[in-house]
Amino acid sequence: MYDYFQPAYDFDYMKRKLRRKKVSARDSLTREERREKSSMIMQHILDSDFFKKAETVMLYRAVRGEVRLDTLPDLAPDKKYVYPLCVDKTQMRAYKADIADEQAWKKGAFGIPEPNPAYAEEVEPEKIDLVICPCTAFDRELSRLGMGAGYYDRYLEKCENAYLVAVAFDVQEAREVPVCGYDVKMQAVITEAGII
Repeated sequence: MYDYFQPAYDFDYMKRKLRRKKVSARDSLTREERREKSSMIMQHILDSDFFKKAETVMLYRAVRGEVRLDTLPDLAPDKKYVYPLCVDKTQMRAYKADIADEQAWKKGAFGIPEPNPAYAEEVEPEKIDLVICPCTAFDRELSRLGMGAGYYDRYLEKCENAYLVAVAFDVQEAREVPVCGYDVKMQAVITEAGII
């Protein structure tokens, strides 16, 4: 286990190294493999009790090699779906936006499609029942490694009523993800192989 009292730069180095390795593994999948595995992950989500119970679900718009969940709202249209919007260099908020409405979306600072507040409705974090997060790496202890900016970790602390889930491909599993005190642990991780 990692020592929580190690200098921060050790954690930063270990996280950067693991992130590079697992993003490379994820990106080595072909487009067809990602499409097929994303479909399997969506089916695991649909079959899960936590998804069935949820009314408001926070998703994300995939970029690069991330698990693609864009068709989930079509498969379960009875849910209310919200998406993250980075509002400054440290914070994000959630907005209900129609994925099919081009006006409701804009390109964010990181090239990620984000809700356009002029055409979307903000939803408070405590009203979200389920948060489905992207990740670059995960382990069997349900630790999640993101892209390094900490947006999700800061926001998840406010989602006091939400069940927290990360989605990733099997190739992104790590023996151990280095964690610090501010890293938020998931309650489940879903891959094409099933739910951990």
